[in-house]
Amino acid sequence: MQPGTLTRPELTAADRCDRCGAAAKVRAVLPSGGELLFCGHHARAHAAKLRELDVELQSGA
Repeated sequence: MQPGTLTRPELTAADRCDRCGAAAKVRAVLPSGGELLFCGHHARAHAAKLRELDVELQSGA
């Protein structure tokens, strides 16, 4: 029996940016497995640091 793959659900209109509360457009999956949600503005503002930390960025809604 093969174990199932864990996938994260698609972002919806109900998902909010962790910085400002606007609609989330990007999910940042941390190497530790945690995640942060960002609006487009904050995703761009923090993109360089997130890449430096080897964070996986997933675009959404």
